[in-house]
Amino acid sequence: MDLDLLDLNPRIIAAIKKAKLKSVKEVLHFSGPDLQRATALSSLEVQHVLRTASLHLRGDSILTALHLHRQRKQFPAQHQRLSLGCPVLDGLLCGGLPLEGITELAGRSSAGKTQLALQLCLAVQFPQQHGGLEAGAVYVCTEDVFPTRRLQQLMALQTQLRTDVPGNVVQKIRFGDQIFVEHVADVDTLLECVTQKVPILLSRGMARLVVIDSVAAPFRCEFDGQASVPRARRLQSLGSALRRLSWAFQTPVLCINQVTEAVQEPSSAPRPPGSTDGHICPALGITWANQLLMRLMADRLREEEAMLDRPGCPARTLRVLFAPHLPTSSCSYTVNAEGVRGTPGTESC
Repeated sequence: MDLDLLDLNPRIIAAIKKAKLKSVKEVLHFSGPDLQRATALSSLEVQHVLRTASLHLRGDSILTALHLHRQRKQFPAQHQRLSLGCPVLDGLLCGGLPLEGITELAGRSSAGKTQLALQLCLAVQFPQQHGGLEAGAVYVCTEDVFPTRRLQQLMALQTQLRTDVPGNVVQKIRFGDQIFVEHVADVDTLLECVTQKVPILLSRGMARLVVIDSVAAPFRCEFDGQASVPRARRLQSLGSALRRLSWAFQTPVLCINQVTEAVQEPSSAPRPPGSTDGHICPALGITWANQLLMRLMADRLREEEAMLDRPGCPARTLRVLFAPHLPTSSCSYTVNAEGVRGTPGTESC
């Protein structure tokens, strides 16, 4: 019995045992007043008991964040990432997408959000030594029909994109057999898909990536400005379900989001976390932003801006708006026939 290991007066130990508490953890389950009623000890004695019990469980050594960072190689599973299939983009995200939590990719139309999502659906199927998870992907479409022809093109050109992987390894992967597509048209169907259908694939090990393209579409269709409270509750339900799946199955979740034109608000009004200072911001407001682990913004020049052909201004830029493990940073990228590539030397903080 670990109670005898506590540095306490034998009389206090006897009082704790008389209250039928058998371990230090059971003692710490009680609040101060409850423990005082159960043991008939004085208030000062109870405080001493709780302090001694907590120190006993904690031990003598205290680990700092810097110490844990330096020991990260000893715990590879906790630092594993899903590669984006490009060393420049992986460098921007410190290895790729985290396996636990929701990553949002927001941006204007034609910025390359779906292209990057399709690329991830292929990257997840690679062996772990090449940044993959050796499993398939679930792709939930809420707006357009799944881009099958583009996926076929990306699959055919994987050897050109993934030059870091031996050709025989790429050829052995049956990419098309491991992408599971579901089309949903409303919020109820989306929640049903996430809570009932997707867990089956994840539990069987058939998939290790979930993509929702896009998360904003069904909510914008069903809820107007007068239905903010019901919309917030459904957003919280969706975020909670996705986080549970991600943590339970070590599965990255990528949610593509639309953007809205930023409205000038009073300085006292709260801004969603990760809002940009420009003319656009991710849709769905602060309720959805609070569900996210990481928010990315894929931006591109407008047609009128591109026509100016301004030197030194990249056509497309991927920005990290917020993440607990990354600074706000960015890099430019291009979308080619073989996929999405980051531009070397354009990384900035």
